[in-house]
Amino acid sequence: MIMKKDIENRDDIKLLVNIFYDKVKLDPLIRFIFNDIVKINWERHLPVMYDFWENTLFYTGGYIGNPMEIHQRLNQLVPLRTEYFQQWTSLFTSAVDELFIGEKAELAKQRAISISTVMQIKILQQTGNITQ
Repeated sequence: MIMKKDIENRDDIKLLVNIFYDKVKLDPLIRFIFNDIVKINWERHLPVMYDFWENTLFYTGGYIGNPMEIHQRLNQLVPLRTEYFQQWTSLFTSAVDELFIGEKAELAKQRAISISTVMQIKILQQTGNITQ
């Protein structure tokens, strides 16, 4: 049995992000967005995600980007439905739970839920599917 620990450093974040995206690449509901629509270049995308999550959990200032803008553009290619966000969140939280336990692990899950929720609201507002 593997003893879980908390997320402590960039190596832990790399492990988490890699395991999470391994799940995404195989997921029957959302993999098509990454593999077929966006055709993600994983060698470029993963280091950006390491920076994003390291900044999100440890406030390193290493991430530069606008994930909201990127997802709003993606929504124009394929409508991002609520179940896609729910699945993304479920895969992320399950990856955290498989690997880690502790305060930063809980923070990572909370941040993932918050990010997903805010993106859904903004994308629905953009498409006029909800009123402001």
